[in-house]
Amino acid sequence: MSKTLGSARIRVMVIIASTRPGRLGPAVADWFVDVSRESAEHANVVIDVADLAEMGLPLLDEPEHPSSGRYVHEHTKAWSRRVAAADAFVVVTPEYNYAMPAALKNAIDFLYQEWAWKPVGFVSYGNTSAGTRGVQMTKQVVTTLRMVPIGATVALRIADSVENGAVRTNESAVESAREVLLEVARVAGALRPLREQGTGADLPDPPPSPGVRASTTIGEPPVPGLVLAAMRDSDWAELLVLQRCCWVQEAVSNDTLDLPALHETVADVAAWGRTWQVWCVRREGRLVAAVRARSEGTVWEIGRLMVAPDLAGQGIGRWLLDYAERQAPRRTTTWSVFTGQRSDRNIALYESAGYTVTRGPAPEGAVALTKSA
Repeated sequence: MSKTLGSARIRVMVIIASTRPGRLGPAVADWFVDVSRESAEHANVVIDVADLAEMGLPLLDEPEHPSSGRYVHEHTKAWSRRVAAADAFVVVTPEYNYAMPAALKNAIDFLYQEWAWKPVGFVSYGNTSAGTRGVQMTKQVVTTLRMVPIGATVALRIADSVENGAVRTNESAVESAREVLLEVARVAGALRPLREQGTGADLPDPPPSPGVRASTTIGEPPVPGLVLAAMRDSDWAELLVLQRCCWVQEAVSNDTLDLPALHETVADVAAWGRTWQVWCVRREGRLVAAVRARSEGTVWEIGRLMVAPDLAGQGIGRWLLDYAERQAPRRTTTWSVFTGQRSDRNIALYESAGYTVTRGPAPEGAVALTKSA
């Protein structure tokens, strides 16, 4: 079998929905992953198993509505990053009293944008109905989040399919499992353009909150077709390519190749991406700009502001800088950026935005610029 889904990898998250002691969920998930492994390899699919019992999400505890995308707690941020990185889902779930497990509903309700335009398949198990009534309820919920339930499914009756805590080999069930995996992968590939366009452009702006500045919206893009969204794990390699292209000019301006941005690997970029908030801008699916930011006490640090060289000078950098500033927590007193000592173009951009070169600490060969929030 050849790879029919193109060269781009599809990331499928297998969600174990039950958290009860003595649950069958992990055994069913192990079986699904095992029997679909060969199909996954041929279809260029990477499987990530997310066990809700291990995630340990509390009952909804974020002060903001999920649609705001503004998360306070690290468990929410970790769940958000993981779901955002997935292209599709397979939910392994039992049925509790004609319904989905409460842990599954809670995990879904924690997020909003991260689920959109992604297909979802189901592997259910149970007694009389093999978990299918719980699946029907779940389908109603996920469609509200613009997810796409697929037609292929697996439904295992425990009496017929489970022995000594493990799933029995059954050719019909095995074939159904492979169909579920391949169908979510195909649909994920078809929906990729919608995911790459982002999900926030057509949504109303969220109301201001006590923890975030009153204006977190973004102005009209200076170039038609720009779409801004939070960075996903699958974007790091493309971000690294953009970063190196942008920092070549920095190296020329500052007469040095000793710039971290030129020597980082994908692993390095992904590592700092876990401690910074990162946003990217795409145009017709291509990553053309990015920026990162984080809080250090009352200082909102903005960095790695980059725009593809062929689009430089059209206002994208200023537009993205303005957006990054607006994401600062309300407690922020100062915005801070760094750039090369000889990067006259960058310094002019920041000064035009109200920043002033300061004598504060800065990496060797760089200057710090700050602005009062």
